[in-house]
Amino acid sequence: MRIKQGKIIDTRRRSLLRAASASVAGLTAGCHTGGQAGAVTAPDPWLRAQAIVDRFRQPLTFPQRDFSITDHGARPCKVVPVDGYVAHHEPGKLTTPAPDAPDCYHAIAASIAACSAAGGGRVLIPAGNWLVKGPIVLKSNVNVHLASGAHVYFSNDPEDFIKYGEHDCGANGRLTLSRWQGNDCLNHSPLVYAYGQDNIALTGEDWTSILDGQGGVPRANGDTWWDWKGKRKPGARQHEAQTAVNPRTPASIREVAPGLDAARAALLEGGNDKWRTDEAWLPTLSEAGVPVARRVFGRGHYLRPCMVEFIGCSNVLLQGYQLNGAPFWQHHPVNCSKVEIRGVHMDSLGPNSDGFDPEACDTVLVDGCTFNSGDDCIAIKAGKNRDTRFGPTRNVVIQRCVMNSGHGGVTLGSEMAGGIEHVYAQDIEFRNTHWATDPLNTAIRLKTNMNRGGFLRHFYVRNVTMPNGVNLKPQFYKPLPGSPIAPKSVAPGAGAVITFDCDYAPNADNLRTRPPVVEHIHISGVRVGNVPTAAGPRSCYQAMLFLGPVGFDYNGSEAAEILPIRDVTITDCDFGTPVNAEQPWYLYNVRDVRLRNVRIGGKVIDTVLSHRA
Repeated sequence: MRIKQGKIIDTRRRSLLRAASASVAGLTAGCHTGGQAGAVTAPDPWLRAQAIVDRFRQPLTFPQRDFSITDHGARPCKVVPVDGYVAHHEPGKLTTPAPDAPDCYHAIAASIAACSAAGGGRVLIPAGNWLVKGPIVLKSNVNVHLASGAHVYFSNDPEDFIKYGEHDCGANGRLTLSRWQGNDCLNHSPLVYAYGQDNIALTGEDWTSILDGQGGVPRANGDTWWDWKGKRKPGARQHEAQTAVNPRTPASIREVAPGLDAARAALLEGGNDKWRTDEAWLPTLSEAGVPVARRVFGRGHYLRPCMVEFIGCSNVLLQGYQLNGAPFWQHHPVNCSKVEIRGVHMDSLGPNSDGFDPEACDTVLVDGCTFNSGDDCIAIKAGKNRDTRFGPTRNVVIQRCVMNSGHGGVTLGSEMAGGIEHVYAQDIEFRNTHWATDPLNTAIRLKTNMNRGGFLRHFYVRNVTMPNGVNLKPQFYKPLPGSPIAPKSVAPGAGAVITFDCDYAPNADNLRTRPPVVEHIHISGVRVGNVPTAAGPRSCYQAMLFLGPVGFDYNGSEAAEILPIRDVTITDCDFGTPVNAEQPWYLYNVRDVRLRNVRIGGKVIDTVLSHRA
């Protein structure tokens, strides 16, 4: 099997992305204000945000013709109740197609092919329950539309997603070019997929238009997609997980990368065999420079596919449906330009059920969406290890969204080696509906480390409300042995309203040679409410946490500049009453965090915070 490296992505994507950036930059250049003649002040950054939004005012258009899947043989199915998981290892009742349910995969594929051959249009999935035993693969100028009351159940059998891929990988199955946690690979197909397409849409009539990944529905053997995360009960199948050492992994990385010298191989492998788990083997392959064609997973491996993943596409619309039970991340556009997700209800509480993860994308609008997520609601990505050829994610606007539950609300990273810039979040309600039982851990979150690296710059947040605060309990992290950060002294995992964590999961990466750069962050108009506790009303554990890069973690052979988090302003905010009133913020390796008209525990604070590591 061969994959031409030039074919991994449509090269015209780069020119499309450059054009998108130039368009936005052109709309904002020269927007200066000033008093005296010749005086120049910095332009209002929110003018750039408005320019990004304006690029979506002209909706995508498709030819006015419908292709119903029933015209190509699709038949609805009956559904039956089943015991499964409604959240990660939280038992509950679900529905699933009856054992004799007809498969609609071929009918949907034929409808999309016919629509594409005709020059485009709309593929209609009518009201009813539909079993699809394989991926829905979109093509240019095609809108796949779910009618009101249409419920698509994707098969929960992994074998159905290694049947139709473009790449025949022998015993591993027919696999699909994908990206898993920032690294490219050949793997099970995403449940909805597109590669190198233009003008595509996945839409629903309303939130009764449902895409269901059945991530928590057991198969005949009792297994679910979510079990692959690695938190199985003790038993004979504990090894079937992304966190378990896979016997298919070679005993040495040099078996697949013979050019590596012994010292670098030893560094990549670390001091134990954890690198031989599937979730660590893939990034190890990236660091070793192994080409994507040889990063073969699929059958016998346990990297769960994304629910919706588009790679190298332009002019993308996701609108108006509900998504349930994703095996892994819910929406993951990679190296795409002009992506809009609007009015989508994301309700998936499984492991790693991030709601929307744009990666190495340019010009993105998230508008009017609702998030019930088992992980981060939104997590902006930009590659990991050496997989950064698609560049940064930039020009993103997030607005008018509701975030009910999740690990982080608006999150940046942790896979961000290619960099993130010009991100704007406004008019958001971090509702934290389930504050008493399943609280939102943190609202505004950055996570990177000395391996994930990258840069975050020009990040702006304004006008957000948190009526029920965030998690009141701290979630401490484990620093590397000997670190200047004492164990159980810093809680970036949960408890702070604003969390900037440049030492995220340092034990996860054996190679740590990419210091991150975090600068130009401006947050205003944050309003955090209290909830009742035995000790009185409380809003969070801490208001803010700024954990800058920890130079101790660096293990490169050459000297590197370790920069502090810098140029941060937080203005006109009320953080309510933290549990940790004695230490309402945490600082490490930070310079010039400016607080202006910031209220914490009823006290107004105007000051500049810094900490030299």
